[in-house]
Amino acid sequence: MWGHILLLLASVGMLPAPQQPHLAARTTLSVMTWNVCAGTNSACRLYRAGPVELAEQIGRQALTRRTDVIFLQEFCTGAAAALELWLEHHTGRPWSIASWGLTTHDGKPYACHPDLLGRPRGAQSVAVAVAGERVAFEVHELPAPPWYVRRAAVCANLPARRVRACGTHLSAGTAYDDRQPGAPYRTKQLARLLEISAEPGYRSVVGGDLNVSPPDSGYGGAAGRRAVAPFYRGYEECGQRGARRTGGWTRQGKKLDYLFAPKGSVRRCHVDRGVTLSDHKPVHAETTL
Repeated sequence: MWGHILLLLASVGMLPAPQQPHLAARTTLSVMTWNVCAGTNSACRLYRAGPVELAEQIGRQALTRRTDVIFLQEFCTGAAAALELWLEHHTGRPWSIASWGLTTHDGKPYACHPDLLGRPRGAQSVAVAVAGERVAFEVHELPAPPWYVRRAAVCANLPARRVRACGTHLSAGTAYDDRQPGAPYRTKQLARLLEISAEPGYRSVVGGDLNVSPPDSGYGGAAGRRAVAPFYRGYEECGQRGARRTGGWTRQGKKLDYLFAPKGSVRRCHVDRGVTLSDHKPVHAETTL
């Protein structure tokens, strides 16, 4: 049904024409991460957005940089099919999406609030979308507080490019989540993420909303800054400048959203601060393969 709606909108000029395939795809990889804030936060503009609207807004952000891999947080599982159709129609490439829905401590889905028409939208989720013919997805659960939602990373292997892409949304240092001193669960989550992101023979790209501040930022909890530091030993974060382990802010004056790639591979990094649909800003990176 969503495919027919998208084609109808395109036919009357309400949507842009499909793009041609990205000719540089074999030598570069364009990655975007975005916490879209669509599920449960009523202060965000995509809260209660229907599948077509959510797909279009994400897709338009992806098109600005000819994105090959998309990491999403606070997405809704019920919008995955609409997003896949939108991306395929507007890029002229096949897309595959894996969307892992969060569950509460007792195993119940952590539901997105219904859309404005009262229709269910599935569970709040972490998703990874990949352009290309062949992709293999994996879901790796991460240590999480037993009193709140479970956490996981979604990884995608792209055999043709020898790339492994892992996206996640880690616990927050709030009273209802990773509330104990020393950020114990985010420390465990980051250590596990570093392990699962590595794949022999593959170049790894890792990102998402990590809910910690950069090591040299001077703000945020010290434990969180220490926990993310090991990533800078093995990777280059797209927003860092030189040896300083920091980057431009992505949410309310602080950096919480990251894209890590092999050292020396990041060609461009952009935080789109003009986007006001979410409380987080999209982060785009272009890397060499």
